Amino acid sequence: MKCMRAMNRGTLSQRPGRFAVSHSESNSPPVNRPTRYHREKASSIIMTNRSPDLPFEQSINPYRGCEHGCIYCYARPNHAYVDLSPGQDFESEIFCKDNAPEVLRDSLRKASYRCRPIVLGSVTDPYQPIERERRITRELMQVLVDCQHPFSLITKSTLVLRDLDLIAPMARAGRACVAVSVTTLDNRLKGQLEPRASGGKERLKVVRELSRAGVPVTVLVAPVIPFINDHELEDIVHQVAMAGAQQASYVVLRLPHEVGPLWQQWLEEHYPDRADKVMSVMRDLHGGAIYDSRWHHRQSGQGAWSHLLRQRFDSACRSAGLAARESLSLDTSGFVPPGPHGQLSLWGTV
Repeated sequence: MKCMRAMNRGTLSQRPGRFAVSHSESNSPPVNRPTRYHREKASSIIMTNRSPDLPFEQSINPYRGCEHGCIYCYARPNHAYVDLSPGQDFESEIFCKDNAPEVLRDSLRKASYRCRPIVLGSVTDPYQPIERERRITRELMQVLVDCQHPFSLITKSTLVLRDLDLIAPMARAGRACVAVSVTTLDNRLKGQLEPRASGGKERLKVVRELSRAGVPVTVLVAPVIPFINDHELEDIVHQVAMAGAQQASYVVLRLPHEVGPLWQQWLEEHYPDRADKVMSVMRDLHGGAIYDSRWHHRQSGQGAWSHLLRQRFDSACRSAGLAARESLSLDTSGFVPPGPHGQLSLWGTV
C-alpha cells in the first residue's frame, strides 16, 4: 500500500500526540478538494470479530475510509494508522482493496477454512460512491455466490439494489440478508450528519425493494443521538416496518478517540444552542466520560437515558410488529470451496 500524507483540510482530527496539527491548521476553514482513490494491496481480507457486542464472527471491508462523510463514524480513527487525518482525510483519501476478490478466493480454498457467515461492510460502507466504478463489493459477492458461502451486507446506499441479481437468489436459499442503516428521515439533518449518503426516503425505498425481492432486511437505527435525532426513533421504526423490514436494532452515538473532538466541533457549529445538553447526556450514558469502550456498554450506554431509549425502542418495535435485537441465521451447509484456478473444488460437491 502506498501511504500518503495529506493536510487536515480544516477539520480538527487528531488528539495530542497522534499526528497532531498546528493551531492554525485545526482552525482554518475547510478546503474542498476532489476525493483521491488509492490502490491498497490486501495481504488478507477476512477480519475475525472477538466482540460479544456484534452478532457475527467474520467480516470484509473492501474500502478504507468512506466518502459518505458521516461525522459520527467510529471508523475515523483508523485513518491515523496510515498517517492520515481521521477528519476530512478519512472522507477524501479512500483506499480501494482491488485485489480483495482474489485474496478472498485464496482464503476460502484453504483446507483449514471453516465456513461461517461473512459480513460485508462492518467498518466502512461497501457501497460508497467509488463502488460504482471499482465494483469490488460486487466481485467479492460473486466469489461468495460461486461458493454458496452465506453473507450479509451493511449499507446506507441505494447502490445495493444494483446487486439484487446476486443477493436475492442467495437470500431465497437462506444464505444472504441485508442491514440498512437509517439515521434520520429529515434530509436537512441528513445533509449535516451524512453529507454524501443516500437520503432517508431513498433508504426506505431500499428496504422496500429488498423486501419485495425476498431479501430479509434488518434496519439499524444508528446512531441515536439525544436532542438531535432521538425524537425520530418511533417514526423510523414505524416507517421501516411499513417498508417491509423484519428486524430492527439501534446503537447510541459512539465517540471513540478522535471522533469525540470532531463531533463536538460539529455540534458547536450546527447546534450551539443544545451542544451542552447533548454532551451532558453523552456523559450520563458513559459514566461521566463521553465514551465507554467496555463490551456490553459501548453500544447502548448505561443509566436512566439508556433505560429510556431501550424502553422506547422495544415499545416501538412491538407496536410495529418488528423483531428486536435478533440475528438472522444463515445456512452454511451448501458451501463449496473454490478450486486452485477459481473453479469449484470437485471434492466439495461430493
